[in-house]
Amino acid sequence: MRARSFAPIAPAAAMMLLAGCASSSGHDDRRAEAPPMRLVAYDSCDDLLGGLRRAAADQVGPYGLGGPVPLAGLPEGDTALNKGAVPAPAPADGGGKAPQHSTTNSHEPGADEPDLVKTDGRRIVTLARGRLQVIDPATRKVAHTLSLAERDGYPGGSFNSQLLLSGERVLILTPQAPMLGRDLPADPRRPGPARPQTRLTLVDLAGAPKVVGTMTSDSMYLDARQSGSVVRVVVRSTPKIDFPPPGRDPEKAVERNRLEVRKAPLDAWLPTFTVGEGKAAKNYRAPCDQVSRPAAYTGAGMVSVLTFDLARGLADPSPVAVATDGATVYGNGSSLYIAGNPPVPARPVKGPAPVEQRTDVHRFDVRNGGRPQYAASGSVPGTLLSQYSLSELQGNLRVVTTTDPGQGTGRPSGSTSQSSMYVLAQNGSRLDQIGRADGLGKGERVYAVRFLGTLAYVVTFKQVDPLYVLDLKDPRRPRVTGELKITGYSAYLHPMADGRLLGIGQDADASGRTKGLQASLFDVSGTPRRVASYKLPGASSQTEFDPHAFLYWPGTGLAVVPVSRPERGASEALALKVTGTGLREAGSVKHPGTDYGNSIRRSVVIGDTLWTFSEDGARATDVATLADRGWLPFTAG
Repeated sequence: MRARSFAPIAPAAAMMLLAGCASSSGHDDRRAEAPPMRLVAYDSCDDLLGGLRRAAADQVGPYGLGGPVPLAGLPEGDTALNKGAVPAPAPADGGGKAPQHSTTNSHEPGADEPDLVKTDGRRIVTLARGRLQVIDPATRKVAHTLSLAERDGYPGGSFNSQLLLSGERVLILTPQAPMLGRDLPADPRRPGPARPQTRLTLVDLAGAPKVVGTMTSDSMYLDARQSGSVVRVVVRSTPKIDFPPPGRDPEKAVERNRLEVRKAPLDAWLPTFTVGEGKAAKNYRAPCDQVSRPAAYTGAGMVSVLTFDLARGLADPSPVAVATDGATVYGNGSSLYIAGNPPVPARPVKGPAPVEQRTDVHRFDVRNGGRPQYAASGSVPGTLLSQYSLSELQGNLRVVTTTDPGQGTGRPSGSTSQSSMYVLAQNGSRLDQIGRADGLGKGERVYAVRFLGTLAYVVTFKQVDPLYVLDLKDPRRPRVTGELKITGYSAYLHPMADGRLLGIGQDADASGRTKGLQASLFDVSGTPRRVASYKLPGASSQTEFDPHAFLYWPGTGLAVVPVSRPERGASEALALKVTGTGLREAGSVKHPGTDYGNSIRRSVVIGDTLWTFSEDGARATDVATLADRGWLPFTAG
């Protein structure tokens, strides 16, 4: 198979994307520089098919390719991590001036992220009880609902769905995964078990909400980013090959599976994107010349990016794809990065052996509203925590990874780990390493990362929590300028005014055993120090693994996080008052009911009202006093 390199921003190369999720293992990253990286295209569909077959045959095991199908309700890929909400201006789509309101807690201000609740200040849209719920915050009433029924044997409705809002349009993104223990219909066009799918539903909100577009795909939803009315949806797919049962002889099973791979047609790898329904439906696939692969390897699966302009509806998604597995997505409005690890061959290995740890990163220019333009690729040793481990500033990409040379060798996991900061600069089609700082958290792993301009904050943890401060003013010489050790750790860091950070995580004893929720206020204007803390024994917060759940309203200094306590069951909203050097509990908000349907998941501020949301309903509360202003129960769909 011949392959050709993509030129940066070349029109003919304007559609290829992505690369898998970060995790691997490896050699000492101080001695092993990452290899050069680039994406290459294929000369023909025959070349593409041959390369995909060879890669899958190399990676297939006795049970086939990849892991088990995820259960419904367990999202794939990187759960979008975000920062606290900030006041938003009124929307520019008319309809009168909206009151000041919070926005979705997104990593970067130029790239909105899907969430369970969206608001433009004039309306609130959320998903609950199998329906799209549209709330009028002025009258504090549910103005409209729209049923989201199950389709084709997959759990649809609001379960695990997310939203994006643009003017009068709301896009519902629904991962549809087979549920364990439930008989599901197979794809009628292909024998075998039911497979994960992605469904997009575009709803017009000008009046009573109505569905104005749909798209379904035989792929797994990973993530999405929105800039203006343009949305990029990232999905992942595995080959649609039905492997026979493994039997008792693994070696023979592998050979049988390789035969199945070598017989599979090209459409086993290229996912189908069906826009519309019934006779009007149209099917789209990424053309062969719009599929790429990392130059050093080919993944067994495929990651694709779809582009939609919500103002124009769901039409041709212009799919672009990269032959790779898994994905971590980072975007800032002008660049879209896909970071992932190379595949590991499934051939049996005798005895423990280290597995290479490396994160490959591909940058795409998304400044126009069309297909992403490939720009450059790079590689760094180690694995990522999340998209928050990546940040672009002035054309340089900063990356925080963890390496564990002992992984896969039989030594205790984490005993040899350390974390590093890398700075990559674009040089033609390469992202070259120009700076690095090593030795962060030896024997520990990263729990939180936050980049703020030319500063970076990294939390590692095993028994105590070192909060590292790194100065990146000179990208060629990043350096650690401060370190603070306290018990416990922060899993999410939120920037405050006047050189302060608010951390949400867990308290712990000297041995590293966690004890309950801990909020810490740090002064990082100089030598880092903790100036205040709040602890809630036995409790935890969704913010620790999904900062979409975090809200900070600067006008009142109110931070709101969902909190679960074992003795109380369902989550409540904990309100913390943050002052210059103080942190105290301001109160809590609960929803009526006794089951988990009343667990609070999100909160937003509109004007002087704090809104909290659960599956059962929404509650309006005075943002200053937390006095109740009304309960809105949601109807089931």
